[in-house]
Amino acid sequence: MASPNDLQFQEFEEAAELLSADPGAPTLSISPSNIPTLTAGEDVKLDLSEDEEAQEESSELLQGHKPGGGFWTFEYYQSLFNVDTVQVLDRVKGSVMPLPGRNFIKHYLRSNPDLYGPFWICVTLVFSVAISGNLSTFFSQMGNSSYHYRPQFHRVTIAAVVIFMYAWLVPIGLWAFLTWRQGTERQMGAYSFLETVCVYGYSLFIFIPTSILWTIPFEWLQWTLIVVAMVISGSVLVLTFWPVVRDDTRAMAVGTVVTIILLHMLLAVGCKLYFFQTTVNTPPSAPTPTTPELLTTVKLH
Repeated sequence: MASPNDLQFQEFEEAAELLSADPGAPTLSISPSNIPTLTAGEDVKLDLSEDEEAQEESSELLQGHKPGGGFWTFEYYQSLFNVDTVQVLDRVKGSVMPLPGRNFIKHYLRSNPDLYGPFWICVTLVFSVAISGNLSTFFSQMGNSSYHYRPQFHRVTIAAVVIFMYAWLVPIGLWAFLTWRQGTERQMGAYSFLETVCVYGYSLFIFIPTSILWTIPFEWLQWTLIVVAMVISGSVLVLTFWPVVRDDTRAMAVGTVVTIILLHMLLAVGCKLYFFQTTVNTPPSAPTPTTPELLTTVKLH
């Protein structure tokens, strides 16, 4: 076994001949001045400015970054409907499965509110309430010979006015009230107007299957479904707006939450009492006078 002292570097003959033949040939030399020195604890930084800009742009697109522009431009309103099916279904799922500690706006909207889902939810709810109300009245009066079915198309107009007024006027009032209570500056945790409208629109989705099940002519079942729907949709609203109002005075915070719940209950109970009537008032028939009464009347004259 060779010892370390026996190890020697040997030059290759061909390389030595080439160097001796052409002394001016360029050679690769590495000097200490060409090697960058690193001090202790210093990291190696690479110039990835272009890649970082590309990543920032892609992240903005993934987060649903809306293009700029004033509210009078078409592009501004077009961006409010720029959502895909996956996003809408995810938000619908979040509106029917409220979980404690999960804020609907922060977990599902992610600063990307849309009006596509709330608009079609309200339109579908208008027709489902009106049509299901007519069917419920028809099923409850089956077998009644004095009842004649008459489609009540005016219920569609009434349902549209009530539902769209609730889905727009209530969020406007709530947003204005919260903005007034928190001051002119937008604080951490405050919601924008579009976010408030969006969460109210998605909270109404649970009433679509509920209104279809209201066609079953059982009073106890209809009221049970109302309570379940109000608890689910009301929980979405309370879990969303409580983190914003809890820093206010105790009376104002509790009053705001109670008002939200009462308005929600008023919508549900009002739709049940007006559109889903189990009994129909039929005008009583006028009694026909008997023969003795007619003779008495003639004698008096």
